[in-house]
Amino acid sequence: MNSAKGLNSLVLLLVAMFALTCVAFAEWKEKVLYSFQGGSDGSTPAGGVVFDSAGNLYGATTDGGANNCPGPAQCGTVYQLKPPAQKGGSWSETILYIFKGKNVNDGSTPAGGVILDKAGNLYGSTAYGGAGNCILLGGNVGCGTVWKLTPPKQKGGKWTESVIYSFQGGKDGDFPNGDLTFDSAGNLYGATAFGGGKGTSCNILFGGQCGTVLELSPPKQKGGKWTEKVLHRFAGGTKGEESSDGAEPNGGLVLDSAGAVYGTTYYGGNNSGDCDAGVSGIGCGTVFKLVPSISKDGAWTEETLYRFGGANDGSNPAAGVVSDAKGDLYGTTYFGPQNGYGTIFEVARPQGKSRVWKETILYRFKDGADGAYPAGPLTFNAHGDLYGTAEYGGGASIYGDVFVLKLTSQRKSWTLDTLYGFATRSGGGNPAAKLVWDGGGNLYSTTGGGGHPCSTCGTVFEVSP
Repeated sequence: MNSAKGLNSLVLLLVAMFALTCVAFAEWKEKVLYSFQGGSDGSTPAGGVVFDSAGNLYGATTDGGANNCPGPAQCGTVYQLKPPAQKGGSWSETILYIFKGKNVNDGSTPAGGVILDKAGNLYGSTAYGGAGNCILLGGNVGCGTVWKLTPPKQKGGKWTESVIYSFQGGKDGDFPNGDLTFDSAGNLYGATAFGGGKGTSCNILFGGQCGTVLELSPPKQKGGKWTEKVLHRFAGGTKGEESSDGAEPNGGLVLDSAGAVYGTTYYGGNNSGDCDAGVSGIGCGTVFKLVPSISKDGAWTEETLYRFGGANDGSNPAAGVVSDAKGDLYGTTYFGPQNGYGTIFEVARPQGKSRVWKETILYRFKDGADGAYPAGPLTFNAHGDLYGTAEYGGGASIYGDVFVLKLTSQRKSWTLDTLYGFATRSGGGNPAAKLVWDGGGNLYSTTGGGGHPCSTCGTVFEVSP
């Protein structure tokens, strides 16, 4: 999240502390696989975790590692968690890489999770660092990077980091955030919250520009450079304008079989009523589609599929969307109508001759007892149920929860069950990342806070039925 979203989260946490309404739920069991300790160990996980074929988990932390990087946060790390050799044992953490920051044109402060390619290489992005010149609070913190970590050729060796792209802060964007996405050809897709050269209504600390969606293509020859192409530069809107382009896109983009790209923006879209102004932008957010050109080097076309209105349908999606087999999109809004605790929504493909995508609110978080302020993307199971996390809550879920949204047996409405509520800081708190499945039906992710003995450093956890 950007600085404005972080301020909102602090306020919301204080509100959640008073929402002590009891809630009954069919509780799954939670196990903390690892509690981060800060310092060289890392703290505050950035995004969720991914499995490799051997059952190891990988992720990144926003903070920790080292504290000598320019900018508001520490340098950050990439870590591996290895499962225990024997049942009942402990997972073991290995720090694969500690970022060094702008001082050496390395990245710093990861702002999303990691992804794996077929060869076992890890990829991710950092919000700061790199060779670009972006000024924050009077200092040059860099404009962010996309990085690659290559595993050692021999067991026990060191992983090798390389910066495959350094953002320059102009039309190419700056402050990349959220997860990256691969296509079948090995191209990477991601988003920057700022930069791009368009818009004046976004974060003034980064020049007011409203962000980009980009593609990074691998080199054609070994040792060559990756090539960046900006697919869309968001323009946001101005106060009083009824509708506009999106602003500050989230990562975690999805692609369809035709190569179109789908995602959300935190701001922009509907600028009237509840969305006439905001702390760091204008508008309540959008769901968008980017369509590739029929010619190889032609411009991509953006379609705004839905503009959130705030009063009735929620506002400010903080994560991307997921797609079902029909191509319908599902996601969450961080804030919600009426009570303001957030929503889960569907944006369905046009039917018949219509070209209009239809938005439906599947669930409104009610009173905090069922969770509040969902900030992570959703995950399907094999039956089409949706699993996700809420960052805050009340009662037994005061530090957030893991939930499932299911269709009723008549398939006419959706019902939400809280699977696990984070009730103590030692068990982790404030989950805001994607859940991933293992082969046994267990779910894994991270919490941005909680843990033991460091109660603010975050955890990697498992929940199981």
